[in-house]
Amino acid sequence: MALPACSLRTALLVLLSLGLTLVLGLLLPEALKLLFTFLGFPCDNASHAIVLVYFMFILFVAMPSLPRGTVPTEGKVVLITGCDSGFGLALAKHLHKLGFTVFAGCLLKDTSGEGAQELESFHCNRMKVLQLNVCIEQEVAQAVETVKKNLKEPDKGLWGLVNNAGISTFGEVEFTSLDTYKEIAEVNLWGTIRVTKAFLPLVRQGKGRVVCMASMLGRMGNPSRSSYCVSKYGVEAFSDCLRQEMYRWGVKVITIEPGNFVAATGIFTKEGVERRGQVMWEQASETLRNHYGKVHFSHQVARMKAFVSSGVKDMSPVINVITDALSSKYPYTRYNPMDTYLWIKLQIMSHLPAAIADRIYI
Repeated sequence: MALPACSLRTALLVLLSLGLTLVLGLLLPEALKLLFTFLGFPCDNASHAIVLVYFMFILFVAMPSLPRGTVPTEGKVVLITGCDSGFGLALAKHLHKLGFTVFAGCLLKDTSGEGAQELESFHCNRMKVLQLNVCIEQEVAQAVETVKKNLKEPDKGLWGLVNNAGISTFGEVEFTSLDTYKEIAEVNLWGTIRVTKAFLPLVRQGKGRVVCMASMLGRMGNPSRSSYCVSKYGVEAFSDCLRQEMYRWGVKVITIEPGNFVAATGIFTKEGVERRGQVMWEQASETLRNHYGKVHFSHQVARMKAFVSSGVKDMSPVINVITDALSSKYPYTRYNPMDTYLWIKLQIMSHLPAAIADRIYI
């Protein structure tokens, strides 16, 4: 009788833990002794090195973030995209509460979207709601002009740009159309690039921050999520290149890599997953349907429907790290707001040989 997938994964994780314990307990000391002998140091120092390695590991994993100073929020102006719901809406309200002047870009402002209406109800000169579809050049250009006209201190430019707008979907590669790949990338990747290029002169002027919302799926692949992964891998690459270019200007570029916050943001719904599944099946060729089979396809859709209610239900970990990226004197290059399980998975998928990591999780 075959083991269930979850039991198999659990067993593999236990075996991996035991293997690492044996390696660290038996092989690492011997390897360090050989290294110290080769370098001409006393072998006794190898045990000290093991303690130091363990101590650094504990500091890296278990220690809370060290204080890195804060910048005053008064007079600091931040533009956020995707403020209709989810992270964007929560972040706009939170930064406003902290004293930032917030320009909240909303896709549905002109159609009286609920998020835009909620932010407009603040009736505060530090909360300005803009119509902003990150896929439309004209709206992005208009947003730049609106921000320029409303800056109380134009010489200070823009302190923060938060590229938050994003969409997601699912589907195995052969069931995902090229149009779907383009649609997801148009918002998540090209929207990020389009908005950043438009506002970068203002951010450079203010020696401010560019914050890009990536994902843990921008660092590791995942079955049935290739269109999303492709777009977020692109955001990671864009952010890395921009960060290196902006050092000379005093601009900091920060990447946020959230784990699973589907339950908190509502980016997926069971109804939406069901509709998406029906469309994919109907658009698939007869050959593709025969090869994969309805049972397999229905199983994938059912897994995504179960995924809808999974993950962290509190958005505050993401809101807090974005706030730190904007308010700390020395922000981190990357933030990984996610639960411990996903953090471990990210490290394994990012650092272990792919053949081993895939066997553990796929």
